[in-house]
Order: sequence, then C-alpha cells, then structure tokens
Amino acid sequence: MNLAECYRILGLKSGASFDEIKASYRRLARRYHPDVNPGDQQAKEKFIELTEAYKGLLAAVSPTEPHQSTRPGGKPPQPTPTTGEKTRITRKPPPIQFTNLSPLEQQLKTSSYQQLQQMLKEQRFPRAIALIEGLARRIPEDQEIKQWQAIAYQRWGRQLIQ
Repeated sequence: MNLAECYRILGLKSGASFDEIKASYRRLARRYHPDVNPGDQQAKEKFIELTEAYKGLLAAVSPTEPHQSTRPGGKPPQPTPTTGEKTRITRKPPPIQFTNLSPLEQQLKTSSYQQLQQMLKEQRFPRAIALIEGLARRIPEDQEIKQWQAIAYQRWGRQLIQ
C-alpha cells in the first residue's frame, strides 16, 4: 500500500501531520471497530484497511518531525521560550515490530480472537487460557497475542480473587 493510498483511506490530504493522522485514525476506528459493529464483515474489513493505512503512515511520518512550514531562509521557525517555561526532551519510542502473518495465520488469529472474546464473556477462563497459550505457541512474536494472554490471565485472576 503506497502513501497516497494510506492518506486517501484515512481521508487526509497528502502531507498531513502526525497529529492529524492520529486523530483521523481514532475517529474512523471508533466508527468501524468490530466490537461496535458485531457481525458486520464490511466494517471489519474497513477497520483492517484503516489499521494497515495507519501503520503505513506511522512508519513514514515521525511524531517529532517539525511542521512543514518554513521561513524565507529555509529554516523551520524556532519556538520562542517564555520565562519560566521548561524545555522538554522528547524521545522517540522504539518502533514496534509487526510480524508478517500468512493468510492462514491471520485467519487463525482472527477466529481465535472471536472465540477468546466469547469464552471470556462466558467466564470459561481455563479454556480461554488454553486457546491463547496454543495461539502464542503458534505465533510467538505477535505482540497482540501477548496482550490477549495478559488479559485472559488478568480476568481469570480477578474472578479467582472474588
């Protein structure tokens, strides 16, 4: 997916700022998220497309890039600190490594996630844990699956404490 297509999918003009990209993604993600539209396959596909476009733009646009506007000398405008204002040093977070999944693994991940949600709703925690552990063994590098593991264990732990 090229950058122009990513901007188009998110409804942005080419060269949009990091904050504009983020805001547009959040707005559209709320509209098309599968949890908001259960059973709507088109919304699910649109959400996946939005997420891929967002990831593509994040890889191309850094949050610390100065704005595109420049002064006549070719240098970006320098902020003028006010008295008493502290200078903040911002560090770039390390890039998130996304694993490339085969279509079969992506389908497995999607169906497992739906099953996991159902099991957690029904409080079938041992079964949910078994499902997510098996998936984690199959796709060990996937950060999302690690988060699902944490959620399943946390929910089960809460239920045991109660």
